[in-house]
Amino acid sequence: MNLAWLAAGIGAGITIVGGALGIGKLAASAMEASGRQPEAASAIRVSMIIAAALIEGISLFALVICFLLSGK
Repeated sequence: MNLAWLAAGIGAGITIVGGALGIGKLAASAMEASGRQPEAASAIRVSMIIAAALIEGISLFALVICFLLSGK
């Protein structure tokens, strides 16, 4: 049972790192796009927030699966 918890912890860590890298890349690209076209900044911001919410949702779902599988 201890190895299952270890695997869940490692899986959770990988999930969090992946989500953080995705959101970081998303924010960097959105800031660059806003700098190139300031008139489109509001549309870019809305798209960025939607994409960030989807990335966080997938990360949360992966975390839940990691911990559910550790209980089996």
